[in-house]
Amino acid sequence: MKKVYQLEDLDCANCAAKMERAIAKIEGVESVSVSFLSQRLSIEAEEEQFEEIMDKVVKVCKKVEPDCIIHR
Repeated sequence: MKKVYQLEDLDCANCAAKMERAIAKIEGVESVSVSFLSQRLSIEAEEEQFEEIMDKVVKVCKKVEPDCIIHR
């Protein structure tokens, strides 16, 4: 399953790259792309565990960029 989420307050391209690398390490994530310019998170993951995976994604993103909000 693939979904795209709008991000808010992602401050820099470096933070986007860090978030992307961290999310890619989460079990069940097939592909991920974090775009600083468009402020979007595109993620493809196992459908059965998607909400559980997204909960982990939110936690990882808060560690990298505490002000960033993922509009789910």
